[in-house]
This record gives sequence, structure tokens and C-alpha cells, in this order.
Amino acid sequence: MSKRAVLYRMVTPEHICPFGLKSKDLLERKGYEVDDHHLTNRSETDAFKEKHGVKTTPQTFIDDRRIGGYDDLRDYFNLKQESEFGSRYTPIIVIFSLAALMVFALMFKGGLPTGIEPFVLNFIGVAMVILALQKLQDLVAFSNQFITYDLLAMKQVRYAYVYPFAEAFAGLGMLAGLPALLVSPVSIFIGAIGAVSVIKAVYIDNRELKCACVGGNSDLPLGFISLTENLAMLGAGLYMLSAWLA
Repeated sequence: MSKRAVLYRMVTPEHICPFGLKSKDLLERKGYEVDDHHLTNRSETDAFKEKHGVKTTPQTFIDDRRIGGYDDLRDYFNLKQESEFGSRYTPIIVIFSLAALMVFALMFKGGLPTGIEPFVLNFIGVAMVILALQKLQDLVAFSNQFITYDLLAMKQVRYAYVYPFAEAFAGLGMLAGLPALLVSPVSIFIGAIGAVSVIKAVYIDNRELKCACVGGNSDLPLGFISLTENLAMLGAGLYMLSAWLA
């Protein structure tokens, strides 16, 4: 005997409810035949909500029992909520992983020389550019978080608005092989201030803060990973400068 479910979801010329689509997909993957009812305008939707005493759509019914919305449907099937996927460290893990894979891909193609030294420098350069992109997507949100712990930004708030551009410049400069005297001072400057700021905020003052390294409104805790990012920028800048002086 086939399993059947009834689904009511918003499908209008202006809006297709994403949770309605996800509910339909989940039901079909669980082997249900879905009686898919579209609520095609606001008045139909409001009338449906009033009739069933609900505040939101979509709504799923199985065996004449109202299950509820998409989150309720996941609970019904004993599935983890999508909001629980990943962790607060997921963004930085993804960024570092993709940066490493990008460098490996370019080395494999022959676009970059192979070896530990070029890999490390190019990895840091790619990671810096991606991290700068994360910050620049919402510069105001980044600045609001950054000025709570960066020692220079606390005194000169405008530095928070300059920082992502400086990080992007240093990263691109490493990738482009620009002269060390152009790139290394920037990388050393932002890396050193960042490292000292993290050490003071986390390991001396014992403050529990969120790191702005992956952009504003990040849930990543300020700590070891933030310090590692800054030490990598500092180290890369010092290495480039020492190689030039040699």
C-alpha cells in the first residue's frame, strides 16, 4: 500500500516557498506520494492559515494528521535539523581547505612551481584573499566585531574599514609575485597587530569574543585559529622580506 501525504505550500508568480519545495522533496525521498496543493495568492494563504489555525506554510498532513512545517517534518522522520549541520568552525575549515585545494590544482596544472615553499606562500595568499572577500561582503558588520578586540581599531576605528583591503592587497601581492618591499610591510603590519591583539584579548584579558576573520556576525570564537591566521600573515611577510634582503 502506497504512502500518501498532503502538502500545502505557497507557489505564486512572485514567490515560491523554499521550505515547501524542501518538504515535497523530503516526502518523496521517504517514499510518499504527495498530493501537492499550491496556495497561489495571499488571500488563499491567509484563508488556509485561518482554517487550520496555523501561522506559517508549508503544512504537511499524513494520515489526516497535521505534521506541520518543514522543521516539524524533519522531526517526524527523526532527522537532524538543517540548522544543526556543521559547526562554528565550519566556515574557516572550508576556507582553508579550498585554499589548499586551489593551490594543489594550480600546481597540478603546471601554473605554479611545486614544492613546500611555493605551496605555503601561495596557500597563505589565497587564504588571505578569500578571508578578505568574507569581510568585504559586509564591511560594516565586520567593523562592528573587529573593533571590539583589535588594539589599533579600538583607537582608530577607520582602520577596521581599511584592514580587509590591506589583507586583500597583501594576498594578491603574494600570488602575483610583487616586489617584497610592496607586499611584506603590509602583511607584517596587519599580522603583527592582529597577533598581539588576539593574545591580549584572549590569553591575557581572558575575554570571550567572536572572531571577525571570516566576516561580520561570525560565530567563530576568537582564539587559536585567529592567532594562527595573523601569525601566518606575519610569517609570510617576514619570509618575503628576508628573501629579498638575502
